[in-house]
Amino acid sequence: MAHRRTPRNRRLWTVTAAALGIAGVVAPAASGTTTAAPCTPGATYGPPLPSQAVAAQLVRGGFTFLEGPTWDRRTGTLLLSNMQNPTGPQGVQPSAVLRYTPPATFETFIADSGSNGLAISADGTQVLAATHDNRTVSAYRLTDRSRTTVAANYLGHAFNSPNDLTTGQDGTTYFSDPNYQRGNRADEQGGRTSVFRVRDGVVSLVDDTLRQPNGVVLSPDGKTLYVGATGANVIMKYTVFPDGSTGNRTTFASMRTPDGATVDCAGNLYWASSDEGLVHVFSPSGTQLGTVSAGRNTTNAAFGGPDGQTLYLTSGTFGGGFGLYQTHLNVPGNPY
Repeated sequence: MAHRRTPRNRRLWTVTAAALGIAGVVAPAASGTTTAAPCTPGATYGPPLPSQAVAAQLVRGGFTFLEGPTWDRRTGTLLLSNMQNPTGPQGVQPSAVLRYTPPATFETFIADSGSNGLAISADGTQVLAATHDNRTVSAYRLTDRSRTTVAANYLGHAFNSPNDLTTGQDGTTYFSDPNYQRGNRADEQGGRTSVFRVRDGVVSLVDDTLRQPNGVVLSPDGKTLYVGATGANVIMKYTVFPDGSTGNRTTFASMRTPDGATVDCAGNLYWASSDEGLVHVFSPSGTQLGTVSAGRNTTNAAFGGPDGQTLYLTSGTFGGGFGLYQTHLNVPGNPY
């Protein structure tokens, strides 16, 4: 689900924090709540895209920098991170979790969340967050928004800046740790940018050889983990074993600047390319099926809506021109 891209040198950018003003509003999909999972075991799905090139519509613009969308199907709302300019001597980006209730309501749900990528827990009671403010993975209880730590460090060393995450039905959470939001804080990972997993508070290494790992997503059956390496322009694929450990790493696909990602019930992957402003859609075999466009600097995507078939995208221009986009597709997604 996420990273902060800057102009080519990836140095800290300066923007003006924007109000939650409307900028080119369209009529989003109708609101609705459901507690039923969108994926039907054993179901057969057709082509996911209505055409090879789909254009998403703007829901609302005027944001500083949006990331990490995730759908809460119990309340029929979308949660997403709203990041601001780096501040203070450490150069850390403040962040809050916004809640979008279709068709047009945006509100601050968790102030000062310090979050980037988000995912609803398997039991639906918490939103898991890659939190760069204190370089951990956190969980916020949805009822009272209280915060707990899911992953504090690896072998006593602070992470760089946890960025995106995905969680399985067994409670194993996988997360990426590039250095995009580390700011001026000390490097305790020895120059490595890695992918980790955590379960019951125990953190294990998945891969420390990827250049700036970013988006992470599990297949609907939980047997495959996908990781986008922004610095290498590739998406890697790992076998997930019953105990949550991983192996058999292969290259799934090559694409420019893979950022955040999501998956549908048929196992098709939707991977944002920040440089291209596109979401590339791949079949489970790696065949490219088409694209969804949303302007520039597309950072992430997530499924939601009453039928699970609305794809939400975060995309825009730095300096207050970020927005939430949407389009309705043919196959329901597999939200967390």
